[in-house]
Amino acid sequence: MAMAPSKVVVLMAFMAAALSSVSMAAGLQHGFYYSSCPQAEDTVRNVVQGMINNDPTMGAAFVRLFFHDCFVRGCDASILLDPTTSNPQTEKTTIPLRGYDAVNKIKAAVEAVCSRVVSCADILAFAARDSIVASGGFNFHMPSGRLDGFRSIADEVFQGIPSPAFQLQELLDNFATKGLNAEDLVVLSGAHSFGLTHCNFVTPRLYPTVDPTMNATFAAALKKVCPPPRNGGGFISVSNNRVTDPNKLSNQFYHNVASGQVLFTSDQTLMDQTPTTGNKTAAMVTDNAANPIAWMARFAGAMVKMGGIEVLTRTDPGEVRKVCFATNNVG
Repeated sequence: MAMAPSKVVVLMAFMAAALSSVSMAAGLQHGFYYSSCPQAEDTVRNVVQGMINNDPTMGAAFVRLFFHDCFVRGCDASILLDPTTSNPQTEKTTIPLRGYDAVNKIKAAVEAVCSRVVSCADILAFAARDSIVASGGFNFHMPSGRLDGFRSIADEVFQGIPSPAFQLQELLDNFATKGLNAEDLVVLSGAHSFGLTHCNFVTPRLYPTVDPTMNATFAAALKKVCPPPRNGGGFISVSNNRVTDPNKLSNQFYHNVASGQVLFTSDQTLMDQTPTTGNKTAAMVTDNAANPIAWMARFAGAMVKMGGIEVLTRTDPGEVRKVCFATNNVG
C-alpha cells in the first residue's frame, strides 16, 4: 500500500510527536532482540505478511488477539494458552477468536532461527504491528522485552474485556483501569474499521426494534445478514466495516460512527456526552475523521501504550515459552 512521499514525511512528524508522549513500560525497549536474535522481527513480519496475503482478514485477527491479551492479565500471552487437566478453563475457552494456529506457526518460524529467545508475548505484539503495516499502510517501532505468563483464567476475560454493549462512561472506566484515557479509547476504536464479528453481537441493536442511533438504511441491510435471535444465526460472520473495504485499517471508522453506520453500541456511544468528559469523545471522532495522517500517528502511539499494560519483564516471574499454547512446565 503505497503512500505519497509528502504524506510519509508528515506521518513521520506526527508519529514522532505521538510516540514521544508515550512512556515505555519498565523493562521494554526498542530493538530488544537486536543482539540475541537479530532476525526475530523480520521473521515475524515475513510470516505475517504471507498470511495476510493469503487471507486479508488475518490482519484484524492479529490486532484483536493482541488487544484481548493485553486487557486480560496484561500483555503476557495468557490468551494463547490451551486448557490442561489442571486448568481446563483458560481464557481462550470463553470467546471465539481467530489466529491461535497462526501465532503458533509464527512462533515455530522464530524458533527455527532463535530457540527459546523470543517470547510469545512479543511475537503477538510484533504480529499486531506488522498487521497494521500490511492492512493500514503505516509502520512504527514496537518495544519488546515481554515475558510470557504462567496463568490463564477464563473468569478474568469478562472482567477485563469491554463489552460491545457498553455505554461511554463504562468504556472510559474500563480503559482507565488499564492506564488508558479517553483519547486512547477513541483512537483504538478505529480498529473496528476492519475485521469480522458475529451477528449475536449486533442483533441487540436490530431487534425487536432498531436502535434509533443506527442509520435506517444500514440497519435494513444488516437485517438481511443477521436474522432475529429466535431464528438462530448468531454465529454468522459480519464485517465490522460494511461501508468501504472491510480489510483495510483506516480512519473510515470515524466516518461510520458519525453517520450511524457502526455495529456496536460501544462504537456509537463515542458520540455521546458524559458529566466528566462532555462531548470530548465526539469531538475526537470528528477530528480523526478529518485527519487520517494524525489518526495513524495516534493509533501507533496508543498501540505502543496498550502494549505496555501490566507486562512481565526480566525482573518479573515469567518465561520464554518453547510453544505459545503451553507453558514450559505444562500441568
